Amino acid sequence: MKNLKLTFLLLCCFLTLSFQDSKIDEARPSPNEIKQLLTQAENSIDMMEFDKAQDQLNKSLELAKRIDHKRYIALSSSILARMYHVRHEYDKGVTQLQRAINIQREIDDEAGLAYSYILYGKLFQSKGEYDRAIKYFNLAQDYYEKEQNQEQLGIISLNKAIVYLYDKSKRDQALALLNNTEIYLKDSKNNYELSRLHYYRARAAILANDYEKAEKAAQGALSLAQSGNFVGMTMYSYAILSQIAELQDRPSKALEHLKKANEIQEAVFDMNKEALSSETFERLGMESLKSTVNELTLQNAEQERTLKVNKLTTILSVALITILSLLTLSLYKNNNLRARANELLQKKNSELTLAKENAEKASLAKAQFLSTITHELRTPLYAVTGLTHLLLEESPTESQKEHLNSLKFSGEYLLSLINNILDLNKLEANKVEIVKSAFNLEKRMSDVLIALKNSADEKKTKLHFDFDKTIPKKLIGDPLKISQILINLIGNSIKFTENGDIWISVKKNRQQDKKVYLQFEIRDNGEGIGKEKQKAIFENFTQGSTQINRKFGGTGLGLSIVKNLLTLLNSEINLDSELGKGSKFSFELEFEAPEVEVTDTPVAPKVEEKQLSNEIMEDKRILVVEDNKINQMITRKILEKNKVICDVADNGTTAIEKVQNNHFDLILMDIHMPGISGIEATVEIRKFNQDIPIIALTAVTLDDNLDEFYLNGFNDIIPKPYKTEEFFHKINKYLASRETTV
Repeated sequence: MKNLKLTFLLLCCFLTLSFQDSKIDEARPSPNEIKQLLTQAENSIDMMEFDKAQDQLNKSLELAKRIDHKRYIALSSSILARMYHVRHEYDKGVTQLQRAINIQREIDDEAGLAYSYILYGKLFQSKGEYDRAIKYFNLAQDYYEKEQNQEQLGIISLNKAIVYLYDKSKRDQALALLNNTEIYLKDSKNNYELSRLHYYRARAAILANDYEKAEKAAQGALSLAQSGNFVGMTMYSYAILSQIAELQDRPSKALEHLKKANEIQEAVFDMNKEALSSETFERLGMESLKSTVNELTLQNAEQERTLKVNKLTTILSVALITILSLLTLSLYKNNNLRARANELLQKKNSELTLAKENAEKASLAKAQFLSTITHELRTPLYAVTGLTHLLLEESPTESQKEHLNSLKFSGEYLLSLINNILDLNKLEANKVEIVKSAFNLEKRMSDVLIALKNSADEKKTKLHFDFDKTIPKKLIGDPLKISQILINLIGNSIKFTENGDIWISVKKNRQQDKKVYLQFEIRDNGEGIGKEKQKAIFENFTQGSTQINRKFGGTGLGLSIVKNLLTLLNSEINLDSELGKGSKFSFELEFEAPEVEVTDTPVAPKVEEKQLSNEIMEDKRILVVEDNKINQMITRKILEKNKVICDVADNGTTAIEKVQNNHFDLILMDIHMPGISGIEATVEIRKFNQDIPIIALTAVTLDDNLDEFYLNGFNDIIPKPYKTEEFFHKINKYLASRETTV
């Protein structure tokens, strides 16, 4: 009994230690383990085992995050993008690559960036954006030439050849690139890329009507694909062999290859739903035949058997034949059903593909329209805000100053309104970011009321403002979005209130440490809203009724924007209204009180003041590249008021010549100009001057992806119209950086 207990205790200790060791190992994964998983995922993608690849990538990403290995976190996203590319899910692939590239730039991972650039090029190639594809291939090529990596240079050469192959004017260039690929990959053991090389050799031969050469190349691709178990390349090789056989007028051979390609496709996408496998059929048949043979053997061995046994054997034989016939009929029907199902699925798939293409075209047209209309609206708005800034610095009278401040505030609001209307889809998808800064809420609301006072006076409506004095003077939040919410709500009340009153109040609900929770309320005694319409008015382009639309006008977007903005700020709008008795809108917002944090750090304001000082701009030479004469004048005057020596270029060609022949400390570059664009001009300048800061001063709509600006040599971007504080801050930042490096 004693020995049994001792053995039990030792076993428990062993299991406990093993469990702890496994926990330790699990808690501390090694980089080699992650690298092995990523290699396995790439192999799974080559074999089209997507579920397996997804599991391997998920596990590698989890382990990489556990040890904060940013290079492998980024590489996991890059390889996931490769899988999406193989599966023709190109937009998902672009999203994953953007994440990977952001991390790789942050950690300066040149090798990872080169790998991602090749995948980026492949995605753009598949989407038909060939110029962007070549640009990213060239970026990767610059790195691998520096590293003298023959295999990767061969892969890049092959992908560039694929881009040029179907362009008749560049087909000779494609053939030259294929020859270069063969030289680069001469000693390579990368059978996957060698298989691709043979496949596109076959494609090129088909275009040249050299079918014998095409067949030879396709057989080479098939052999390499089968040796490496590359399912996708095997399927494509059979498909092109079928095409070649058809072109050679060999229909039976074409059908044979096509069947093999279809068999692989069915296996990959799990479309083969057999009711009874051939193995089952064979097993049943063999067992029945074996039974018959045994019977015949017994009959020969024992001739004394009676006629009854012979009859039984005959019955069994008939039964066997009947079973085999039924099985054959069942398989035949099943194959017919499967063929019809496949045909229906292919038809539906074609319809879905067509619908997807039409939706993508519509989306692209919408994006192009939004980009154009945004530029056209921003350009004159830049003149409004810029001239307002210049007039405010011309020592206006107090009454003029008040009007100019209202004009400046209205310009800022109009810019915000344009952005939100054009980007309403982004708001609903929660893609608009919150920009937090310190501001005075009471002053901000006073500016809103001043801007809206004329509208209220025209309606003979009084505005009453009640602000809780216990609210901290400075709060941290997003002032522009709060202003937009208030302007929409107060403007809505003014619109539907005539000869009445509007009460605007802000009260502090509670304060927890640095968090302050404020209750906003806008109440009026105007038209009011019926109960049945109160939910619908927060939808896009919706108003209380058609009569209200005819009487008061408007687009019905204001309250929709308010709802989306409050959702973005983790709040919601509450409405209490009765038709003919007015409405009350209320919501709660959370802010931070910065005074609590900075009371013990009096040095901080001095540092901030130093950072915002414009003295560094004195006697600096800045080139303004802008084709619009009004914008030239505004930007030039703003700079010259700070003692900047300013020069102007009307187009990109002139800008390049001036930079070549003169010294400048900084360039402000517009994007849309006659002749060569600002991006093209920047690319040319970077060929002979890598150091001068170039900032894009542009009215284009900025997407989430700003890679194209930075990849082409821009240091930063200032969207027009801009706030002068942001304008000077970015210019000072790069002028200071240039002084320290020089």
